Amino acid sequence: MNQLRGIHHVAYRCRDAKETVEFYHDVLGMDFQIAFAEDHVPSTGAYDPYMHVFLDAGGGNVLAFFELPEQPDMGRDPNTPEWVQHIAFKVDNEEALLAGKARAEARGCSVIGPTDHGIFRSIYFFDPNGHRLELAHDTGTAAELTELRRVAPDMLDEWSKTKKAPRHADWLHAKARASHTNLDPA
Repeated sequence: MNQLRGIHHVAYRCRDAKETVEFYHDVLGMDFQIAFAEDHVPSTGAYDPYMHVFLDAGGGNVLAFFELPEQPDMGRDPNTPEWVQHIAFKVDNEEALLAGKARAEARGCSVIGPTDHGIFRSIYFFDPNGHRLELAHDTGTAAELTELRRVAPDMLDEWSKTKKAPRHADWLHAKARASHTNLDPA
């Protein structure tokens, strides 16, 4: 029934397309692929000049941005904590994670982490547009992932009823807390 073949691209807004392309190339090694620029929105016909840039995020994934010079300045949802909305990129190992941290810090970014989540380790920082980024590498075992998949429906059902954190995967949190060198709750 599902005919999806992946995500074609994910699009966000940016303040400056050139600065954004340079940041993602310099910090994350993404190649700038294509750009569209028009004065009218193709889907609606509305006048709204834009630059739409597409970056290769690896593995057939594309991250895109819109610069909208005639719209009000970008904002963010004031009712959602900064740590919630983010873009997470997969890296191969701890070495790649730490190299990403060094590149981000060299670019002047304040980096949180590495943070251990039990089945993956991450770092967090913001791009020039205020979008929170995460680099993560998987550390979980096949058995751990199988157990997490097994309890996921029960956890969701319990959460839906109580809005309290279910305890089905407390072992994961205990494992992560035991290795934390950073107390960031992200």
